[in-house]
Amino acid sequence: MAEKTGKTARKASSKTGTRKKVAKKPVEKGGVTVPVLGLDGKKKGTVALPPVFNTPVRADLIHRAVVAAEANRRQPYGSDPLAGTRHSVEWPGKGRGMARTPRLKQGRRAAFVPNAVGGRRAFPPLVEKDYSKKVNVKERRLARASALAATVDPEIVAARGHRFSGDVRLPLVISDEVEDVDTTKKAVEVLEKLGVAEDLERVKEGRHVRAGRGKMRGRRYKQPRGPLLVLAPEEGGTTRGKARGFRNLPGMEVVSIHTLGTHHLAPGGHPGRLTIYTERAVKYMERWS
Repeated sequence: MAEKTGKTARKASSKTGTRKKVAKKPVEKGGVTVPVLGLDGKKKGTVALPPVFNTPVRADLIHRAVVAAEANRRQPYGSDPLAGTRHSVEWPGKGRGMARTPRLKQGRRAAFVPNAVGGRRAFPPLVEKDYSKKVNVKERRLARASALAATVDPEIVAARGHRFSGDVRLPLVISDEVEDVDTTKKAVEVLEKLGVAEDLERVKEGRHVRAGRGKMRGRRYKQPRGPLLVLAPEEGGTTRGKARGFRNLPGMEVVSIHTLGTHHLAPGGHPGRLTIYTERAVKYMERWS
């Protein structure tokens, strides 16, 4: 009997169950422990890093997720459809040696057209334009996990421009007492004892006036991004009002683990932001594995 080939062979193999099954790679469990630091910078205990920190760093996915997040936050913008057209204009007609330009009935000055002073815009921005971008759910989650893994690598964090002392071990995990820091002075003292206060000086030195006409539109200054503090709220609670002392520091952000996104961990699509996690925030990430 002739040997079956092509689609016939594939159908036969699927019916007999001889198709080769691809074994799933087992998820690598965490086992690396990092010290939990107190407000004085001294070790108070240890915590095991969740497996999410073992994710390979994918700079391409991180950039896509951040660009999509920025595009989806963009607000609709457009000019008035009647702008530059609220004139009573006319064109005298051919045979007068005049350009075919609409002119005001009073004064004969050119109006209405884009090449006239006070005329409409040629291609104005439209409110109905859609700037949003789609990223698959699994890709977005992988991008966040990849951005988290980048915060553990000192080389990636240093390459992004952050400054910290050489004896700092990443990721920085601090006790939950940091949520009670309510003054800026005490917050600066905590960062000094953690060895990352030098990054605040980098943010202050990097503040500068924006180039171009953008400085005239409510965004005159630009400054680098500083450290990120990630908190974990109580069950069903919120982080509002917690760690208030850190919220006034320039370039520093305080984010809840529930709202933590790739754009927080990798501003501008560049991974490796200097991040400080609370102990409960690290334990919460076990659910992401």
